[in-house]
Amino acid sequence: MELIKQCLLAFLFGGALCVIGQLFIDFTKLTPARILVAYVTSGVALTALGLYEPLVKIFGCGATVPLTGFGYCLAKGVKESVQKDGLLGILSGGLVGTAAGIAAAVVFGFLIALIAKPRSK
Repeated sequence: MELIKQCLLAFLFGGALCVIGQLFIDFTKLTPARILVAYVTSGVALTALGLYEPLVKIFGCGATVPLTGFGYCLAKGVKESVQKDGLLGILSGGLVGTAAGIAAAVVFGFLIALIAKPRSK
């Protein structure tokens, strides 16, 4: 029963973020790229303010998988790296915190490029 509750909470939170993004696309003149940047930046800002960690504890992957979760991972990586390496951690922490996600995006993008049939519009 606990697993069903966790899955439902993750689905609801992640879905709410998607609905908000879709509303931005439908009712504003913001481009998807600007919305993406706003989501990542808001994840960083909420993490810096200590507000995103409780959301991660409650909603699990519903909070860590979307773009706000990427911002959370960036900020968390920087924070941990600064504690470990000092000010140099500001430059390296974000990459350390998000390396797995970035590597997965590159690998899966490459694999899809191998099987896709590109054509011009």
